[in-house]
Amino acid sequence: MVSVDKAVIARLKDSESIFEVLVDCEKALALKKGEEVSMEEVLAVPQIFKDARKGLLAPNVEEFFGTDDVNRIAEKIIKEGEVQLTQEYKNKLIEEKKKKIITLISRNAIDSRTNNPVPPQRIELAMEEVKFHINPFKNVEEQSKELIEKLRPVLPLRIEEKELEVIFPPEYSAKAYGVISKKATIINNMWLNNGSWLCKLKIPAGIINDIIDEINRLSQGTADIKILN
Repeated sequence: MVSVDKAVIARLKDSESIFEVLVDCEKALALKKGEEVSMEEVLAVPQIFKDARKGLLAPNVEEFFGTDDVNRIAEKIIKEGEVQLTQEYKNKLIEEKKKKIITLISRNAIDSRTNNPVPPQRIELAMEEVKFHINPFKNVEEQSKELIEKLRPVLPLRIEEKELEVIFPPEYSAKAYGVISKKATIINNMWLNNGSWLCKLKIPAGIINDIIDEINRLSQGTADIKILN
Protein backbone atom coordinates (compact mmCIF):
# COMPACT_ATOMS: atom_id res chain seq x y z
CA MET A 1 0.00 0.00 0.00
CA VAL A 2 1.31 3.42 -0.99
CA SER A 3 1.55 6.12 1.67
CA VAL A 4 -0.83 9.07 1.54
CA ASP A 5 2.11 11.45 1.04
CA LYS A 6 3.19 9.63 -2.13
CA ALA A 7 -0.31 8.94 -3.46
CA VAL A 8 -1.91 10.72 -6.40
CA ILE A 9 -5.57 11.40 -7.06
CA ALA A 10 -7.81 9.36 -9.33
CA ARG A 11 -10.93 11.37 -10.12
CA LEU A 12 -14.32 10.61 -11.67
CA LYS A 13 -16.76 13.41 -12.19
CA ASP A 14 -20.01 14.19 -13.90
CA SER A 15 -22.00 17.40 -14.14
CA GLU A 16 -22.99 17.31 -10.46
CA SER A 17 -20.58 15.09 -8.53
CA ILE A 18 -16.86 14.50 -8.02
CA PHE A 19 -15.45 11.29 -6.58
CA GLU A 20 -11.77 10.90 -5.72
CA VAL A 21 -9.51 8.19 -4.33
CA LEU A 22 -5.85 8.35 -3.31
CA VAL A 23 -3.85 5.79 -5.26
CA ASP A 24 -0.42 4.49 -6.19
CA CYS A 25 0.25 6.10 -9.59
CA GLU A 26 1.83 3.16 -11.43
CA LYS A 27 -0.45 0.49 -9.98
CA ALA A 28 -3.56 2.55 -10.74
CA LEU A 29 -2.41 3.02 -14.34
CA ALA A 30 -1.72 -0.71 -14.61
CA LEU A 31 -5.27 -1.39 -13.40
CA LYS A 32 -6.60 1.15 -15.90
CA LYS A 33 -4.81 -0.72 -18.70
CA GLY A 34 -6.58 -3.93 -17.71
CA GLU A 35 -3.85 -5.62 -15.69
CA GLU A 36 -4.76 -7.56 -12.56
CA VAL A 37 -3.72 -5.56 -9.51
CA SER A 38 -4.86 -5.94 -5.91
CA MET A 39 -6.85 -2.94 -4.71
CA GLU A 40 -4.94 -3.16 -1.44
CA GLU A 41 -1.83 -2.28 -3.44
CA VAL A 42 -3.60 0.46 -5.37
CA LEU A 43 -5.39 2.41 -2.63
CA ALA A 44 -3.61 4.59 -0.08
CA VAL A 45 -6.76 4.70 2.05
CA PRO A 46 -10.02 2.78 1.56
CA GLN A 47 -12.22 5.88 1.35
CA ILE A 48 -14.07 7.81 -1.34
CA PHE A 49 -13.63 11.59 -1.26
CA LYS A 50 -15.17 14.58 -2.92
CA ASP A 51 -11.91 16.46 -2.20
CA ALA A 52 -9.11 14.09 -1.27
CA ARG A 53 -6.55 16.78 -0.46
CA LYS A 54 -8.88 18.40 2.03
CA GLY A 55 -9.99 15.03 3.39
CA LEU A 56 -13.66 15.69 2.56
CA LEU A 57 -15.60 12.48 2.08
CA ALA A 58 -18.03 12.18 -0.81
CA PRO A 59 -21.76 12.05 0.00
CA ASN A 60 -24.29 9.74 -1.67
CA VAL A 61 -21.61 7.28 -2.77
CA GLU A 62 -23.76 4.18 -2.47
CA GLU A 63 -26.64 5.87 -4.24
CA PHE A 64 -24.41 6.95 -7.15
CA PHE A 65 -22.52 3.68 -7.62
CA GLY A 66 -25.19 1.22 -6.49
CA THR A 67 -22.85 -0.39 -3.95
CA ASP A 68 -21.01 0.42 -0.76
CA ASP A 69 -18.00 -1.75 -1.67
CA VAL A 70 -15.11 0.71 -1.59
CA ASN A 71 -12.84 -1.46 -3.73
CA ARG A 72 -15.43 -1.81 -6.50
CA ILE A 73 -16.17 1.91 -6.40
CA ALA A 74 -12.47 2.82 -6.43
CA GLU A 75 -11.86 0.47 -9.36
CA LYS A 76 -14.66 2.16 -11.33
CA ILE A 77 -13.25 5.62 -10.51
CA ILE A 78 -9.79 4.57 -11.71
CA LYS A 79 -10.93 2.82 -14.88
CA GLU A 80 -13.48 5.42 -15.98
CA GLY A 81 -11.89 8.55 -14.56
CA GLU A 82 -8.50 10.28 -14.73
CA VAL A 83 -5.36 9.34 -12.83
CA GLN A 84 -2.85 12.07 -11.99
CA LEU A 85 0.76 11.35 -12.86
CA THR A 86 3.75 11.88 -10.60
CA GLN A 87 6.71 13.77 -12.08
CA GLU A 88 8.75 10.60 -11.70
CA TYR A 89 6.26 8.66 -13.78
CA LYS A 90 6.11 11.45 -16.40
CA ASN A 91 9.90 11.30 -16.66
CA LYS A 92 9.70 7.54 -17.13
CA LEU A 93 7.15 7.96 -19.93
CA ILE A 94 9.31 10.61 -21.60
CA GLU A 95 12.38 8.37 -21.52
CA GLU A 96 10.43 5.41 -22.92
CA LYS A 97 8.95 7.53 -25.71
CA LYS A 98 12.35 9.07 -26.47
CA LYS A 99 13.85 5.61 -27.02
CA LYS A 100 10.96 4.61 -29.30
CA ILE A 101 11.32 7.80 -31.38
CA ILE A 102 15.08 7.38 -31.75
CA THR A 103 14.69 3.70 -32.68
CA LEU A 104 12.00 4.48 -35.25
CA ILE A 105 14.12 7.17 -36.92
CA SER A 106 17.30 5.09 -36.80
CA ARG A 107 15.52 2.16 -38.48
CA ASN A 108 13.82 4.16 -41.23
CA ALA A 109 16.09 7.10 -42.06
CA ILE A 110 19.51 7.62 -43.60
CA ASP A 111 21.88 10.58 -43.70
CA SER A 112 21.02 12.26 -47.01
CA ARG A 113 24.62 13.50 -47.38
CA THR A 114 26.20 10.06 -47.17
CA ASN A 115 23.27 7.69 -47.79
CA ASN A 116 24.42 5.80 -44.71
CA PRO A 117 22.33 4.67 -41.72
CA VAL A 118 22.45 6.94 -38.70
CA PRO A 119 23.34 5.41 -35.31
CA PRO A 120 20.86 6.00 -32.48
CA GLN A 121 23.54 7.80 -30.46
CA ARG A 122 23.99 10.37 -33.25
CA ILE A 123 20.26 11.01 -33.38
CA GLU A 124 20.13 11.45 -29.61
CA LEU A 125 23.01 13.96 -29.66
CA ALA A 126 21.36 15.90 -32.48
CA MET A 127 18.06 15.86 -30.57
CA GLU A 128 19.80 17.47 -27.60
CA GLU A 129 21.50 19.98 -29.90
CA VAL A 130 18.20 21.25 -31.32
CA LYS A 131 16.56 21.05 -27.85
CA PHE A 132 13.68 18.84 -28.95
CA HIS A 133 11.24 18.19 -26.13
CA ILE A 134 9.41 14.86 -25.97
CA ASN A 135 5.69 14.95 -25.24
CA PRO A 136 4.91 11.82 -23.18
CA PHE A 137 1.31 11.76 -24.43
CA LYS A 138 1.87 12.43 -28.13
CA ASN A 139 2.05 9.79 -30.86
CA VAL A 140 5.56 8.39 -31.57
CA GLU A 141 5.16 8.57 -35.37
CA GLU A 142 3.95 12.17 -35.26
CA GLN A 143 6.81 13.27 -33.01
CA SER A 144 9.33 11.41 -35.18
CA LYS A 145 8.24 13.43 -38.22
CA GLU A 146 8.49 16.66 -36.21
CA LEU A 147 11.96 15.73 -34.98
CA ILE A 148 13.23 14.86 -38.47
CA GLU A 149 12.18 18.31 -39.69
CA LYS A 150 13.81 20.03 -36.73
CA LEU A 151 17.03 18.02 -37.17
CA ARG A 152 17.56 18.88 -40.84
CA PRO A 153 19.91 21.88 -40.20
CA VAL A 154 22.29 19.71 -38.16
CA LEU A 155 21.50 16.18 -39.38
CA PRO A 156 19.76 16.01 -42.77
CA LEU A 157 17.73 12.82 -42.72
CA ARG A 158 15.76 11.10 -45.44
CA ILE A 159 13.18 8.37 -44.95
CA GLU A 160 13.94 5.60 -47.39
CA GLU A 161 13.35 1.90 -47.99
CA LYS A 162 15.74 -0.49 -49.67
CA GLU A 163 15.01 -3.60 -51.71
CA LEU A 164 17.15 -6.71 -51.62
CA GLU A 165 17.08 -9.85 -53.71
CA VAL A 166 18.46 -12.83 -51.85
CA ILE A 167 19.00 -16.47 -52.74
CA PHE A 168 19.48 -18.83 -49.80
CA PRO A 169 21.07 -22.24 -50.57
CA PRO A 170 18.81 -25.25 -49.88
CA GLU A 171 20.40 -26.20 -46.56
CA TYR A 172 19.57 -22.78 -45.08
CA SER A 173 16.26 -21.99 -46.81
CA ALA A 174 13.74 -23.26 -44.26
CA LYS A 175 15.37 -21.60 -41.25
CA ALA A 176 15.99 -18.39 -43.21
CA TYR A 177 12.33 -18.12 -44.21
CA GLY A 178 11.19 -18.27 -40.59
CA VAL A 179 13.63 -15.57 -39.45
CA ILE A 180 13.53 -13.19 -42.42
CA SER A 181 9.73 -13.13 -42.63
CA LYS A 182 9.69 -11.58 -39.14
CA LYS A 183 12.33 -8.94 -39.83
CA ALA A 184 11.58 -7.70 -43.34
CA THR A 185 8.68 -7.28 -45.73
CA ILE A 186 8.73 -10.06 -48.30
CA ILE A 187 7.57 -8.54 -51.60
CA ASN A 188 7.68 -11.85 -53.43
CA ASN A 189 9.47 -15.17 -53.13
CA MET A 190 9.80 -18.57 -54.75
CA TRP A 191 11.40 -21.95 -54.17
CA LEU A 192 13.83 -22.90 -56.91
CA ASN A 193 14.12 -26.39 -58.36
CA ASN A 194 17.26 -27.12 -56.37
CA GLY A 195 15.55 -26.22 -53.08
CA SER A 196 17.03 -22.73 -52.80
CA TRP A 197 14.80 -19.92 -51.59
CA LEU A 198 14.73 -16.73 -53.67
CA CYS A 199 13.13 -13.72 -52.04
CA LYS A 200 12.75 -10.03 -52.73
CA LEU A 201 12.70 -7.97 -49.55
CA LYS A 202 11.74 -4.41 -48.65
CA ILE A 203 13.42 -3.05 -45.53
CA PRO A 204 13.90 0.33 -43.82
CA ALA A 205 17.15 1.86 -45.08
CA GLY A 206 18.45 2.40 -41.56
CA ILE A 207 18.71 -1.33 -40.84
CA ILE A 208 20.00 -2.61 -44.18
CA ASN A 209 23.41 -3.46 -42.71
CA ASP A 210 21.79 -5.35 -39.86
CA ILE A 211 19.64 -7.36 -42.27
CA ILE A 212 22.60 -8.18 -44.50
CA ASP A 213 24.55 -9.30 -41.44
CA GLU A 214 21.60 -11.49 -40.41
CA ILE A 215 21.37 -13.01 -43.92
CA ASN A 216 25.07 -13.82 -43.86
CA ARG A 217 24.75 -15.31 -40.38
CA LEU A 218 21.81 -17.49 -41.39
CA SER A 219 23.56 -18.74 -44.51
CA GLN A 220 27.10 -18.78 -43.13
CA GLY A 221 28.02 -16.26 -45.80
CA THR A 222 26.79 -18.37 -48.72
CA ALA A 223 23.63 -16.42 -49.67
CA ASP A 224 23.63 -14.41 -52.88
CA ILE A 225 22.63 -10.80 -51.99
CA LYS A 226 21.79 -8.04 -54.44
CA ILE A 227 20.80 -4.49 -53.43
CA LEU A 228 18.22 -3.45 -56.01
CA ASN A 229 17.98 0.27 -55.25
